[in-house]
Amino acid sequence: MQLLSAFAIFFIIWWTVLFTVLPFGVRSQVESEDTILGTERGAPSNSRMKFKLLITTGIAIIIFAIFYYLTIVLGFGIDDFPQFVPDFSKQ
Repeated sequence: MQLLSAFAIFFIIWWTVLFTVLPFGVRSQVESEDTILGTERGAPSNSRMKFKLLITTGIAIIIFAIFYYLTIVLGFGIDDFPQFVPDFSKQ
């Protein structure tokens, strides 16, 4: 795997994980009773983005390591997936 391909795959994994991590632990301004004038009441009061970016990076590294192990070390490819998924079209 070339370095640019590995970076692109890691970036796609990271971006996907980011969108799954973003909603965790978010409290709106109404829930925290800290409404700021001129802002939407449903806006988060404290988004904790630095923490979420660190968590996202950690999870993405683990998922990428599993992907790397399966594809490079064990040699699985896209052609191997039909062996794992049953073919219901032949029934």
